[in-house]
Amino acid sequence: MADLPPCPECRSEYVYADGELLICPECSHEWNPSAAPAGDDAGAPVVRDAFGTVLADGDAVVLVKDLKVRGASAPLKQGTRVKSIRLVDGDHNIDCQIDGFGAMALKSEFVKKA
Repeated sequence: MADLPPCPECRSEYVYADGELLICPECSHEWNPSAAPAGDDAGAPVVRDAFGTVLADGDAVVLVKDLKVRGASAPLKQGTRVKSIRLVDGDHNIDCQIDGFGAMALKSEFVKKA
């Protein structure tokens, strides 16, 4: 099993072979290891907003939902505009600076591209 690559979706090491395909039991992703990757930046994550629009570094976004902020006295309100986002790996995949709140990490499912 040590010769099998990790899952390209969730990076799990518990991959097993089934015929020509490799299967990840954690996220159910199946792929053919001999097939060519989809593009040069196949490893780069594609981040989409709440409506499916692809986001990129430097985009401006708007919150689509009120978000409670731990340690803050007030929530971030729906409609708050955030400029110059930076995309990162992880659960909270947007790093940004919000006036009155400072540096924040947001989930892309709670924003739409402005």
